[in-house]
Amino acid sequence: MEQPINILERYWGFTTFRPLQESIINAVLDNEDTFALLPTGGGKSLCFQIPALIKEGICIVVSPLIALMKNQVQALNEKGIKAMALTSGIAYSELDTMLDNCIYGNYKFLYLSPERLQQEIVQDRIRQMHVNLIAVDEAHCISQWGNDFRPAYKNIVTLREIQPNVNCIALTASATPKVVDDIVAELDFIDAKIFQQSFHRDNLAYMTFETEDKRYELERILKKNQAPSIIYVRNRKATLEISSFLESKGFATTYFHGGLSNYEKDQRLNAWLREQKPIMVSTNAFGMGIDKPNVKTVIHLNLPDSLESYFQEAGRAGRNGNKAFAVILKSNSDEAHLKNQFLKVLPTIYFIKTVYRKLCNYFQVSYGEGQHKSFDFNFNSFCKTYNFNSALAYNALQALDRTSVINLSQQFKNQTSLQFIVSNNSLFQYLNNHPNLSLTVKSLLRTYGGIFEHETTINTLRISEKVSITEKELENKLLMLEKDEIIALKLSRTDAQITFIEPREDDKTINRIAKTIEQQNKVKTNQVASVIAYMSNNDTCKSIQLLSYFGETNLEPCGICSVCIKDKQVQQTDAVKDITEAIITKLELGPLSSREMVEQLKFNKEIIHNTLKVLLEHGVIAITNNNTYKLSHV
Repeated sequence: MEQPINILERYWGFTTFRPLQESIINAVLDNEDTFALLPTGGGKSLCFQIPALIKEGICIVVSPLIALMKNQVQALNEKGIKAMALTSGIAYSELDTMLDNCIYGNYKFLYLSPERLQQEIVQDRIRQMHVNLIAVDEAHCISQWGNDFRPAYKNIVTLREIQPNVNCIALTASATPKVVDDIVAELDFIDAKIFQQSFHRDNLAYMTFETEDKRYELERILKKNQAPSIIYVRNRKATLEISSFLESKGFATTYFHGGLSNYEKDQRLNAWLREQKPIMVSTNAFGMGIDKPNVKTVIHLNLPDSLESYFQEAGRAGRNGNKAFAVILKSNSDEAHLKNQFLKVLPTIYFIKTVYRKLCNYFQVSYGEGQHKSFDFNFNSFCKTYNFNSALAYNALQALDRTSVINLSQQFKNQTSLQFIVSNNSLFQYLNNHPNLSLTVKSLLRTYGGIFEHETTINTLRISEKVSITEKELENKLLMLEKDEIIALKLSRTDAQITFIEPREDDKTINRIAKTIEQQNKVKTNQVASVIAYMSNNDTCKSIQLLSYFGETNLEPCGICSVCIKDKQVQQTDAVKDITEAIITKLELGPLSSREMVEQLKFNKEIIHNTLKVLLEHGVIAITNNNTYKLSHV
């Protein structure tokens, strides 16, 4: 049997393993049921890929993330390793051929979603495969106590029944002790070998700052740490706004969210990876599977919805071992926003029943029917028809999707695609005769490179805003271009597709999943409470708070987080004297604002602000009409 280190060097070019990797691989090779709890960037995928390459047969990888599946399959194929992924939208005949290739085509990896395991054809073919390992990625999804619980993950037990002699490895980057126990039980592990690497990162400073001017603080942090950064924001609109703000301040930035076309995503990702645009402003759609070692700062402009997701996102900083920062900027209103966004829109069982019933009526699905039927779905139209709050309705549909009542295939980014089918000269000749279309066409050409070479998905809202017209007016202009054979157009008026997995049974359907939904609502409530507690606790080391949440004990203060730094500076009694003298020296040269003071003095911002308050109280300094500080005797 070939040695793991040889496989590592041949395919990945590394000569040593990261901590715990080799022990985990050896346990898998010894046919043990294995649990690997490694932090983000800990090299989890190699823990199943290397033993699967050593053993005869094919490894089945269960993952909930289509983008991550595609990335891993592409990376393996580029190394000459045969791998495939069963993603959505595959026709039955194609699925049939792909599964045959897994049996007879010397494939080493088959990636699939847990929902695929419900299909009889998939189960039948897996019985015929020479399976050498079952790998469960994002294993926390199987636990009702975990972040992003997916009941479909319970189908993995079926896989173990189909291949009873095959061992299993479960992998995750975030799990509390309760979730670990749940995963081991749900996956029917026998004498589980559990490997857990401490999540402690010597080089990563967790910082939380209170501010009422987040843009100013953001600019200050990025000026101080001029290196690749990720800035997480709450929604798509904010990605564009913050990116534009930073560009106006001279930073090279780009932005990323789920509504961009695949072409745009690739373009922006590459610009960031190559550091043409070293600052990425993104929703949480960015980062999974991205390994850029030299990220200096990860900044959250909004409170995260859970410590699990925050820990993963923050962990994308400093993977090269150099000093890095994970920063949350908090204002007074953030706590209320967090509760409004994640708790006030948790759907009740009654509301989910209502949405489900209306959804069936919307598509005229009769009682007892609808199973496996798919429909194009316009979410906004649905909400308008039944006067639903869009956030509540969306969360209700998400709950139905997670519990496998429906499949909600979001296609917001695939609404409209087009390609120019005339030459450059012909196009501009046409525009001379149709000047009313000139601005629209030029906007398309400047926004989407390659739109002459291949069909390109466009964001109609973005283009309409650029041209200062409505989306309906843009649609009419595109139809005219199509009619005049200038473009090939695919115009979709839907933003999603709904597939009914179960036949309609109204309340009976929802009653079966009611306990699961209530449990998930409780988990989300606890998660939000944990985030608020983390932000509010400025007495305990931030690293200790996070590591304790994930069950680690006997912890020492990190010495570099915002709490530890503040404590150090408070302990340094001479520092107060030094700051006072520095402030007075600066003010002797003329009035300064508190911002200017922070920028010019090399002390902690909070200590400077506290010293200014003390000097004001003692009449040493005064505030001018311009809200700057001056010496009282001047």
